[in-house]
Amino acid sequence: MEGYQKYQRGYFMPPEECLAWSKKEYVEQAPIWCSVDLRDGNQSLMVPMSLEEKLRFFQLLVDIGFKEIEVGFPAASETEYTFLRTLIEQHLIPDDVSIQVLTQAREHIIRKTFEALKGCKNAIVHVYNSTSKAQREQVFKKSKEEIKQIAVDGARLLQQLSEECGANYTFEYSPESFTATEVEFALEVCNAVIDVWKPRVDHKCIINLPVTVELSMPHVYASQIEYMCKHLKHRDAIIVSLHPHNDRGCGVADSELGLLAGADRIEGTLFGNGERTGNVDIITLAMNLYAMGVDPKLNFHDMPHVVEVYEQNTRMQVSLRQPYAGKLVFAAFSGSHQDAIAKGMHIRETQNKSYWDVPYLPIDPKDVGREYETDVIRINSQSGKGGVNYVLEEHYGIILPSEMRESVSYFMKAVSDREHKELPATEIYRLFADEYMNVSAPIELVDYHFQRSDHLHAQLHVTYQGQAMELCGEGNGRLDAAANSLRTHLGRTFEIQDYSEHALSRGSSAKAVAYVKILDCTQKEQWGVGIHDDIIAASLQALCSALNRAIRQKEEETRYGNEHDTKNLS
Repeated sequence: MEGYQKYQRGYFMPPEECLAWSKKEYVEQAPIWCSVDLRDGNQSLMVPMSLEEKLRFFQLLVDIGFKEIEVGFPAASETEYTFLRTLIEQHLIPDDVSIQVLTQAREHIIRKTFEALKGCKNAIVHVYNSTSKAQREQVFKKSKEEIKQIAVDGARLLQQLSEECGANYTFEYSPESFTATEVEFALEVCNAVIDVWKPRVDHKCIINLPVTVELSMPHVYASQIEYMCKHLKHRDAIIVSLHPHNDRGCGVADSELGLLAGADRIEGTLFGNGERTGNVDIITLAMNLYAMGVDPKLNFHDMPHVVEVYEQNTRMQVSLRQPYAGKLVFAAFSGSHQDAIAKGMHIRETQNKSYWDVPYLPIDPKDVGREYETDVIRINSQSGKGGVNYVLEEHYGIILPSEMRESVSYFMKAVSDREHKELPATEIYRLFADEYMNVSAPIELVDYHFQRSDHLHAQLHVTYQGQAMELCGEGNGRLDAAANSLRTHLGRTFEIQDYSEHALSRGSSAKAVAYVKILDCTQKEQWGVGIHDDIIAASLQALCSALNRAIRQKEEETRYGNEHDTKNLS
């Protein structure tokens, strides 16, 4: 691809090796979470949220369990200012939640921000200025010392105004475009800010190191974070925060490796909404912890509700493949996947396992409010016998004999392929019932009687092609006697190959289901199913269903053959 020559690596490696993070296996505890949906996420929407929508979204974030929520840039617009004042004046901020506000390191903006915070109990005032080489040289045309002075002056003003209003706010500083800043210079600026604030263990400040634009592979960011964590002053009084964007599609990896490198806090959004390719997705990060057996300290047990509120208020759509939340992320269409999941679920139920290890499902879908019956095994033209059997068993209590599963599966796949669509459970059952179950034409069972002498004597009352008939026959058992009566009087040649039965495991426990496989006169296998309160009636209906399917198939083949011959003659 032409044009690559004009690009160069725009990041800066630390001046010393920082690879301790690489020796850690996983993130062992949840970070401090800060949602920036209402500021960073909102400012990237084509239609920013209204006041009412912001209030609904704020409540969602509180319900999920966020204890730090960035609510806006109150000096940027009247809507932002009004939203913050509404939260404060209507006492909508829980006592254990801190709201965060953003301000540039400019005096009039900082003063407007403090004005908007009047009456707020718990607040984080987040001040920033850009420190990157490109912005220093191209945008601000200032030296390193001048850029550092902007940060120091902003930090001093935050401290002054906080003291004047008697507030005990938490301060946060970001060297914007940290990933495009020389790491030693970013450290110098951050330590200068720390010298102003003089944080204590009992009153910490936040140093936020943003991936304003992703410029490197995640391991580079991890090394940068490790260097900062090793050299920041008063590290025990500092909360190191990350704010990754997703330009290279590595926001989650940046965050996880950054946490391994020593960071304490993550700023991100639900579903990664944010500028350009978005912010880091806090849901994915939190659920990745959950899937490793770590409490994420956020509650996503009702993921469909989170998706609904998010989509309603942002007018954005959650991808069908969005990790943990998309409608298809637990769906298995592939036959081999369906078979493995069905077997894994069966073993889990029968062995009462305390841990989750079902194939192809990294977490239990029920933990995020999804249902096995509708969200996991999905049937289309790619599905296999295990999937169809799973749907029929889970929804309707029909446990197909192992030899029958392939026949039913091919039938369902053919329908899906022909109609180019997925088959929901209700349609699978309807198709199964129409094709295999209690098939009543051309032979319909009306009544039956059995008498025992030397052999079992069967008397069947049926209609055949609409004509009432009484059929008699003898055999070693009820099904054998009934089969002999059908052979004798209807001139049908077939053999019973297999029979099984069971009580329905779903719905009415009084009903039984029977399965019969016959070998017809052309040596083709045909299955029939019968469901009835009486197991004898169910078995006879299954036999008639199998025979009716054989007759129907023979008629279709004869008709197709005649049509084919006619076309050839013409």
